[in-house]
Amino acid sequence: MTPELTRLAGELTSVIDDVAAAFGGPADRTLDGELDCDPTQPGHLLCWQYGVRLADPASPETSLASLVPALRRDGWEAQDRSTSREHITRFSRDGADFTIHVTRAGHAVAIIGSTRPVPA
Repeated sequence: MTPELTRLAGELTSVIDDVAAAFGGPADRTLDGELDCDPTQPGHLLCWQYGVRLADPASPETSLASLVPALRRDGWEAQDRSTSREHITRFSRDGADFTIHVTRAGHAVAIIGSTRPVPA
């Protein structure tokens, strides 16, 4: 893994761990590691992804609302992509991004993040 990708992955892991903690975890990691991101040219691009799912978070809508201003202060750009079925907020900074999904019905939370692809 390149030094830049290692740095981005480390920053992404840290912020996602903090976000999961704000929802009251524990977080169940669904993915943690390098992936080949270009199916047309396997092995030429790598990206790093990390996903967590929280089945019974505490006050998910309140937690999401309180996270947005704090993450913006840390330089993350937030985009609301909510639908009638779930609250969705995507955060981006320095080539890394993550998305928080909070279902409107069951209040489950999923957090999915990745760094930008870089040449292998």
